[in-house]
Amino acid sequence: MCGRYATTADPATLAVELDAVNETGESGGPDSADYNVAPTTPVLTVVARHDHGDPTSPVRRRIRRMRWGLVPSYATEPGKGAPLFNARSETVATKAAFRTSLRFKRCLVPMDGWYEWQTEPTSSDKAAKAVKVPYYMSRGDGQRMFMAGLWSVWHDPETPTSPPLLSTTILTTDAVDQLVNVHDRMPLILPPDRWDAWLDPDSVGHPDLIRPSLESAAAVEIRRVSRKVNSVRNNGPDLLAPDTGEQTGEQISLL
Repeated sequence: MCGRYATTADPATLAVELDAVNETGESGGPDSADYNVAPTTPVLTVVARHDHGDPTSPVRRRIRRMRWGLVPSYATEPGKGAPLFNARSETVATKAAFRTSLRFKRCLVPMDGWYEWQTEPTSSDKAAKAVKVPYYMSRGDGQRMFMAGLWSVWHDPETPTSPPLLSTTILTTDAVDQLVNVHDRMPLILPPDRWDAWLDPDSVGHPDLIRPSLESAAAVEIRRVSRKVNSVRNNGPDLLAPDTGEQTGEQISLL
């Protein structure tokens, strides 16, 4: 599962790094950092598309902002129904909400790292109230990660002339390597050698790409962090600071 993450990417820098077109209209800068990204937040994504209306034009990577929480094109309104911020990679090809996007609208979601929670007792007293303790997963070398995502375009049937809503979801898969100690699920990290094939708008091929990268997972480090991240009202780099509390957690299933 991936229900909260941190990112310091800004669209202008990301566009330069990926040789992409910045379609967000934002110049970027320090204010782009978000250390407590939650579902429904507009987030940065990377897509590869032809120029609009010209399928013969060269494919280019493009940086776009999308609502985190996919809104299927057939939805009557955003936010109605289950919050589709994650999609299980094992069933994504058969679920009505995702299968069209899997064929035609795939993206990357950049992040510095993501959070998971474990329920831990506050004392040895079994009657004591348990607390949710957050852990942060990020690369040990500090490099940005890119998660496999899907996206969708939704048009408001009540106001057909209004701008379309772009939305995205992050694929998850079984946790591997040391990450199984935190949670049984993890976001699907895509290494650079899979990006072009995953983003290719002219291809519907995908099964061989939807698998965990053991090398990418092995590069991820885990640390316990402040419970301040439990509230979406809190934000800032201090959320990533290691917490020195005793780590006596028991694994729980969040989704």
